[in-house]
Amino acid sequence: MRIRSRDMVLVALFAGLTAVGAFIKIPIGPAPISLQNFFSLMAGALLGARCGALSQAIYIGMGLMGVPIFTSGGGLSYLMSPTFGFLIGFVICAWAVGKWMEGRNPSMLNFFIGSVIGSVLIYAVGVPWMYLILTKISGVEMSFLRAVKLGCLVFMPGDLAKIAAVSWLASKITPRIAHL
Repeated sequence: MRIRSRDMVLVALFAGLTAVGAFIKIPIGPAPISLQNFFSLMAGALLGARCGALSQAIYIGMGLMGVPIFTSGGGLSYLMSPTFGFLIGFVICAWAVGKWMEGRNPSMLNFFIGSVIGSVLIYAVGVPWMYLILTKISGVEMSFLRAVKLGCLVFMPGDLAKIAAVSWLASKITPRIAHL
């Protein structure tokens, strides 16, 4: 299957936007608040499953090659970071949001539902990864419930605001770019 030039540009753009989102952060424990998940959701919403996921995979690949574009740097050692699971979740999230939107009306409600699904998937991968790295590699004593609190629950209010913003923006942008 061919990728059009337009798609290549958008994939690169969203890989870059996700990198920028890593630098807009508020450190609050093992995982900082950042705008990475916002751009992951937008990538899926605007680029579709395949290109959205590709944009996030390219972002991760660049960071693993040593480009310091993750919230705490880059390089292969980031595989052992408590937050790396969230990065993997970005790929799955973008794919899921894009897949959800296939053939659906680009309404705020549909983008909202897709974004909630995508966000849940980020946490479904990120929190267990964080728990395993912190408890098995770093030797931190904590329950899985504590990991859920630290890696998920504290982010819910901000994530709901991001989901609302993505839903509104994507519902306004999609009809305007559909003909491009």
